[in-house]
Amino acid sequence: MRIEITDRADAATMFKALGDPTRLHIFQFLRACCCPVAVDAAGDVRPVAGPTVGEVCCHVTGADQINSRISHHLRELRLAGLITVERRGKNMICGVNRESVAALAAFLTVPAPGEPAGCC
Repeated sequence: MRIEITDRADAATMFKALGDPTRLHIFQFLRACCCPVAVDAAGDVRPVAGPTVGEVCCHVTGADQINSRISHHLRELRLAGLITVERRGKNMICGVNRESVAALAAFLTVPAPGEPAGCC
């Protein structure tokens, strides 16, 4: 499914979410993640499709517990459509919403010379 940003308000919401340094840090961390593993209490290792909320919190704050500040930032990024957060068993798995990021990149793309720009 291809997402297209047709409303300036949608783009502004994404830019606002990324305008906060902590949220930008979280987004960059999630963007760089690929196929981590989760280790449960029994020591069993299993692949997951993204880092857990706890891993994000640990990376951003250095703390080993999720705090309300990080939860707030994750919520803002999720509401802006930039990330996904999904429950898998005991874990909340985070990931970049690639379709939304592609739509934002397309929104920022400057037309090449000779292409219709919509301004003239």
